[in-house]
Amino acid sequence: MNSSAEKIVIAEADSSAREMLLSEVRSAGYEASAFATAHEALEAVRHSGADLLLLDASPSDAGALGTHEAIAEIRGSAATERVRVVLLVGSEAKERAAALDLGADDAISRPWDAAELPARLRTQLRARRADRLLLEKAEIAEEGQRIAHTAFDALAVTEKMTKDAFTLDRRLKVGLSAVFLVAIVMAAIYFLFARTTQIDLQRTTASIARLERGITHQDDLMTQARKLRESEAAASPASTVLAPAPGKNTGPEGNSAASIISEDAKSICLLHVSVAFRNVQSGQRLRYAGLNPQGEPLQDSDGNPVLTLSGNGPEVKLDVFGTGFPVSAEGQIITNHHVAEPWWKNDEISDITNQGFQAEISSIHAYFPGDPRAFTAEIGSISKDADLATMQVQWKDLKRTVLPIDANKSAAVPGAAIVLMGYATGLAAILARTDEDTAQQIVKQASGDPSQILGELARRNLIHPLITQGHIGDVLPDKIVFDAQTTSGGSGGPLFNQQGKVIGVTYAVLQGFGGSNFGIPIRLSEPLLAGAAARASN
Repeated sequence: MNSSAEKIVIAEADSSAREMLLSEVRSAGYEASAFATAHEALEAVRHSGADLLLLDASPSDAGALGTHEAIAEIRGSAATERVRVVLLVGSEAKERAAALDLGADDAISRPWDAAELPARLRTQLRARRADRLLLEKAEIAEEGQRIAHTAFDALAVTEKMTKDAFTLDRRLKVGLSAVFLVAIVMAAIYFLFARTTQIDLQRTTASIARLERGITHQDDLMTQARKLRESEAAASPASTVLAPAPGKNTGPEGNSAASIISEDAKSICLLHVSVAFRNVQSGQRLRYAGLNPQGEPLQDSDGNPVLTLSGNGPEVKLDVFGTGFPVSAEGQIITNHHVAEPWWKNDEISDITNQGFQAEISSIHAYFPGDPRAFTAEIGSISKDADLATMQVQWKDLKRTVLPIDANKSAAVPGAAIVLMGYATGLAAILARTDEDTAQQIVKQASGDPSQILGELARRNLIHPLITQGHIGDVLPDKIVFDAQTTSGGSGGPLFNQQGKVIGVTYAVLQGFGGSNFGIPIRLSEPLLAGAAARASN
């Protein structure tokens, strides 16, 4: 074998010693490369296919650090497991013994002899060639053994076929019967599975249809916007905040309601939470089977959307709207748990999850008044005790006022005037504040897609929170009862006191009676904010 084809990699920290070793190895007829650290040498061994690694292991040399790890890596890597390792050690016998204990194939003491060094390297390379030859012979022997086994098996099969030829017809009949029986069983299993899946999809279809009827749907946006526009035109002016709230003054004791609006309204964001549904068994997301020419989901004879777990139809997504407001300069906002995770305590979504589907967040976007962009958000923390959650919004270069909060127990007082901000009724309310032609144009251009509608509304600077005023009716340990108007979509909105500080977070309305709505005292958010601050400091 031509030794000139064999490669040796040298790791030596001392530059003069490294050059000397490189010269001597090359003069012996080997292809060689040298490096200052074991790490660089190992990289060279892996990429160049070296046959031998000559590694500096002198305790007095900084290059010796990691010798044990280097040998362990070589022995543990399939790409380098046959590389021979020779260590350069000190002159003590115990150093040579320690090198061999580390797993080296040989150890050479410093100062090395110019004649001994090449001889030791040749010995290791001969051993490596012998090992490789043995391995090749073993592989050839194993292959021969496999061929022999195959030949014997074929001979045995031939002999058995000859011996049992007279029973072939009977065996074929039995075999075919068995095949048919297995096929019937498999078909039955597949039919039952397919039937179960079909039933689950039918139940899910009905649940999705009920859910879409219960929450603002893109097809109903224009109708709802018209109704809201008509109701706002007929509403009493007292429901809007155009003047200081009752009992408020503009002196040093507090800000007027008008001041609260001008300072803080731009910080109130509209949250668009998109929820998808994933099949627990297959991991596939629930999809519509297809769309009709109008871009609407295909429907069955009962008028329900046709759903599937395969195909290229659009994913079934539930669009939920809520409100949030910033409590830190880093983009942390507060909202409700049921906004961050819309399936929480939602019986209609539970109907879907009980049929083998898992609800999951597809996307969360926040829209701030006066900015045309959709800001990506993700869930931060969820409260264990209250309907509260934090989200982290990717602010980019957005600058918004952080709302001050009053977490004292005395912050909310029965009879006190309050101001409420939020995006009650979501998209429909925003469209209602535009004229009919503009609303129709936006919805038509977006093909009813909520994300595109929101994008166009933001571009036109039409996203602003609804602002109502009222009074606190009652204060309980876990809720504030007030009469300022709101509805779904306003969840997560801030409740301001006369000093312009947030004292609560809207979370529920009393259906059928607009005189009482509910907020969570802002002090219950303190554990969430403290946990977020601790994580940020770490």
